[in-house]
Parts: sequence; structure tokens; C-alpha cells
Amino acid sequence: MKKPSFSFKQTLSGAFCLSATVIFLTASSNAWALFSDDEARKAILDLRKSLATTQMELQNQIEKLKTDNAELRGKIEELEKQGEDISSSQKTYYQDLDNRLGNFEPKTETVEGITGTVQPGEKKAYDDALKAFQAGNLKKADEAFTAFANKYSKSPYLPLALYWGGNSKYANKDYAGAINQLQSLIKKFPNHPRIPAAMVTLGNSQLESGNKAAAKKTFSEVVSKYPDTDAAKDAKQLWATIK
Repeated sequence: MKKPSFSFKQTLSGAFCLSATVIFLTASSNAWALFSDDEARKAILDLRKSLATTQMELQNQIEKLKTDNAELRGKIEELEKQGEDISSSQKTYYQDLDNRLGNFEPKTETVEGITGTVQPGEKKAYDDALKAFQAGNLKKADEAFTAFANKYSKSPYLPLALYWGGNSKYANKDYAGAINQLQSLIKKFPNHPRIPAAMVTLGNSQLESGNKAAAKKTFSEVVSKYPDTDAAKDAKQLWATIK
């Protein structure tokens, strides 16, 4: 059998073709690898850019939410303040309304230990009389206290009206009127806290009217019944002046 024979030229030509093929494949592989890296880098850059944009948008949304939240909190605080103002205004309104209605309705009061029903206008009548006395308008005060006692005979202010009315009469030198009014006070309200002072004015009225014996007796009773009061000190000094 005859073996095939290859010439040197054929061998060299085959080797050249093989080398060219290897070079082509190698170059193609490197080109593909280079293309893939560029695309990857571009994808990464695009992703970073997208992430940066998304992060910025999220940050803007967060800031907007913060701003909206602050505005909402401010509105809530404003509404709460308005609610407090409305509540305060309503409370003041109803208190004022109650006070106004109270001026037209009887109410129970305790005045220096005396409890009773106070009629509309009663307190004002007493206050007006007392203001006249404090202003030195003694005649007006006397008339006002007398009118008060006649109109409001069951008032818890009656003891005070009789007391200040008696003092008004004494200051007006109506000693007989002062004696009668103060004795009426002592008889009707023997335990009232104004009694010691009322007895001193009574004793002075008796003394000024010329009844020294009655005055001495009155002053003596003040000292014996109310020894630890200012009225007792005054009574003792006045008693000492009677001859």
C-alpha cells in the first residue's frame, strides 16, 4: 500500500492556516471580553445614576413629608389653641349667664354665721347703705338701713343692717333711736359676733342720753361676757370715765 506523501510547502501552508485560525479566535475572544466589560461598566454607571436619582427623590419626599408634618402639627396646635379659647370663652359666658340669672333668683347665703335666703336686689340694697355710711353720709345710711330692715326682715344681712343702722343713729345723735335698734339686735341675735361692739355703742348711747347707770351696767356686761375682745377693752376704759 502506498503511503500519502506531503510536501514541505503543504505542511507550511497548513501550519499557517492553523495559526491564522488561532489568532482569529483569540482576537475574537478578546474583543468579546472587551465588549462585555464596557457594557458591564455602562450598566453599573447607569445603575448608580438611577440609584442616585432614586435616592434624591426619596430624600425630597422625606423632606416634603417633614414639612407637611410640621405644617400639620402647627395646624393641630392652632386648632387646639382655638379649642381652648372657645372652651374658655364658653366657660366665661356661662359663668356670666349664671351670675346674671342669679341676680333674678333667690339664693341661700351664710353671712357672719347667719344662714338665710337672699332675694334679688337684697345684697345691692345692703351694699349701697353700707357705702353711704362709709362715705360719711350718715342720714342716707340710716334711712337705707331702716328701709332694708323693714323690707328684708328675714335676711341673713339683717343683723348687720341693725348694727350699722344703730351706729348711724348714734353718729347722727339719735341716741334714743340707736338704743332701741341696738337692743333689738341684741335680743334677736344674742350670739352674733357683732354683739360685743354693738353693746359698746349701746352703752355710749345710754351715756350720751344721760343714763349713766344703764351705761355702766352695759359696759360691765361687755367686760364680764366678752373679756378677751377689743370691745371689752373699750368698755373698761369707758366705764372708768363715768363718775
